Amino acid sequence: MGATFNGLFGLIVLALDIWAILHVLKSGEEVGIKVLWVLLIAIVPVLGLIIWAILGPRGKLR
Repeated sequence: MGATFNGLFGLIVLALDIWAILHVLKSGEEVGIKVLWVLLIAIVPVLGLIIWAILGPRGKLR
């Protein structure tokens, strides 16, 4: 059961990270800011996602 939960948690975090990165890329921020946000989300996925949710730029996805 532990391995299944860890795998499911990992997939959920991966999906949310991809979603956050897409929103960062669609935002109106400068390229340097976008790069820093994408690196933060990619290097520390869970913490980066939480920080982005509180402080990060959001773009509109269509």
